[in-house]
Amino acid sequence: MANSKAVKRPLPWSLNLGQRRTLLVIGDFFMAILALGISLLYWGSNLVYLKFGLTFLETRVPTWFYLLPFVWVILLVDLYSIHRAADWRHTLRGVATAAVVGLGLYLVMYVIYVEPPNSFLPRRGIAGFLIAASLLTLLWRRVYIQIFTAPQLMRRVLLVGGGMTGQILLKIVNGMHPKPFHIVGIIDDDQQKQNILIEGHVVLGTSEHLLELVAENDIAELIIAISGEMRGSMFQALLDAQEQGVEIIRMPVAYEELLGRVPIRWLEADWILRSFVDEARPRGFYELAKRLVDIIGGLVGTLLMLLFLPFVALAVILDDGLPIFYTQIRSGKGDVPYRMIKIRTMHRDAEPNGTPMRASDGDPRTTRIGRILRKIRLDELPQFINVLRGEMSLVGPRAERPELVNHYQKNIPFYRARLLVKPGATGWAQVNFGYASNIDETSLKLEYDLYYIKHRSAILDFVICLRTPFTMLGLRGR
Repeated sequence: MANSKAVKRPLPWSLNLGQRRTLLVIGDFFMAILALGISLLYWGSNLVYLKFGLTFLETRVPTWFYLLPFVWVILLVDLYSIHRAADWRHTLRGVATAAVVGLGLYLVMYVIYVEPPNSFLPRRGIAGFLIAASLLTLLWRRVYIQIFTAPQLMRRVLLVGGGMTGQILLKIVNGMHPKPFHIVGIIDDDQQKQNILIEGHVVLGTSEHLLELVAENDIAELIIAISGEMRGSMFQALLDAQEQGVEIIRMPVAYEELLGRVPIRWLEADWILRSFVDEARPRGFYELAKRLVDIIGGLVGTLLMLLFLPFVALAVILDDGLPIFYTQIRSGKGDVPYRMIKIRTMHRDAEPNGTPMRASDGDPRTTRIGRILRKIRLDELPQFINVLRGEMSLVGPRAERPELVNHYQKNIPFYRARLLVKPGATGWAQVNFGYASNIDETSLKLEYDLYYIKHRSAILDFVICLRTPFTMLGLRGR
């Protein structure tokens, strides 16, 4: 039986994915509080007639200024993916984007606020906070990447099952840098698999060796990737390990935690029924609150559309003439058709034979101004009218044409499940993946949609709405 004693043992405070995310939030918030103090000192040092002190804080600093640390953490929402947090280039881009968005929000307030801005909108204080928060956050994130993604702080894991589902999980983990955890090896009751390498990891033994391996290798988690029948001896060994404090995680759950999507090609029908009939039934209050938010958001979005419409309409007319808008039949909740309203971004008669066609990178049917509108998603602003009508929601899967829905149902497992909820102007798949132009990409996007349907909540909706502007600024449209 092979072992991995040569690998360094983890430190006692090794963290799982959820704990790392919590650590990131706490670290960012602490840095933002430090930035708040620095900005107040910087702001107060510029006042000749009033020294920094209690009087300055009471008379010059508005109450909302003390909320900036909370706002900063919210602006960093795109960096709370554990895998993005481990990427320094993505961290630089995320912090810079948060600073730009924060500055933009300040400028909007500066323009619309009617009183003298010096009394309520402190330019020096805001500038000091944004600069200090950006630098301190980058410092903290660098420390996080150097220390908390080190092998010594990784959770040590045994994979139970070396079959197809286990191999899929191993390929995912092997493709991640840095690794989310350290896989010590594989446990499998198939005698023919003993001591062989599967995706670079050795099969260390059977269920008879499980407890011994857990003790020898300081195993914190067991990931169960057995798709067929489980032997009684394996089941008992897993129960014994759990009693000793080892965490047991099923492969679909680990897949969701790692990627934020569900593994549709490796699921059984009973799993989909449990997930979407038993587990994913939202409470009535959530549906009521969601509709109320949709109405408010639809009104705000419609006003925003009216603000941009004169400029967008002029650009569309000068580029390719009329019409400005176009409507298209889409499948809504329960496959009920409705007419989606969008700003036209393609040449007239883009589908001359009437056959639905997916948009693709560099699509020749797209007009010059249409490429810009699609990149920043301004072409989708009229969808807020559909939200007000109740045909769509602010957050949900992207609406598809009935012809494409019928086509994908025949080729992609569980595709119909995405029609359990209203389509959305934005969604979990949109902020994580974007557009899809073929079956494989559509399958991948469906995994995000089903993850949202299973886990939908007010908090997840809020996170998606916060991440949407970052998606637009990232110019990820097609």
